[in-house]
Amino acid sequence: MFYETGENNHGLPHDPFKALIAPRPIGWISSLDPDGVVNLAPYSFFNAVSDRPPFVMFSSSVRKDSVRNIEATGEFVCSLATYELKDQMNQTSAMVGPEVDEMALAGLTPAPCNLVKPPRVAESPAAFECKYYKTLSLPGLDGSEGNLVVIGEVIGIHIDDDAIKNGRVDTAKLRPIARLGYMDYAVVDAVFSMDRP
Repeated sequence: MFYETGENNHGLPHDPFKALIAPRPIGWISSLDPDGVVNLAPYSFFNAVSDRPPFVMFSSSVRKDSVRNIEATGEFVCSLATYELKDQMNQTSAMVGPEVDEMALAGLTPAPCNLVKPPRVAESPAAFECKYYKTLSLPGLDGSEGNLVVIGEVIGIHIDDDAIKNGRVDTAKLRPIARLGYMDYAVVDAVFSMDRP
């Protein structure tokens, strides 16, 4: 099968694009609005883009509260979404008003960060403290503003000591979840290694 993305004429009941770019890590982004209200939202268009220095990015289809807060305050945190926290992560995806604290809504505990003001999710075994770098606006199909790519420099990292084994992060023990296509998710609980040639 072949289809042109501009026409989206694949003939399937659901767009297959996101099912093919999988698994996608989930950026569980916390930010503060200028009045100090916590916003926590999961983004499945998320990833690291460099490591020296470390930068991460997430993409929002519209200028949501997360983007507005980060642009206004210059800071955000990305907590690791794990299998054990999947229900809380899903709860924080609810469309609620900007006055709603999604961390409280999902029954999560805010934990203070060392270098930024937004809290991290205390129940999460890892979190990145980020300083806002820039927002890139990608064009929509009609030429108007489309998706917004928010880039942040990771300036501090929290890791639960129990997640470190023999001097390395035990990813399988953390059981991070990732987004697939449609409403499907995956969990990392098996890891294999290969040496480069």
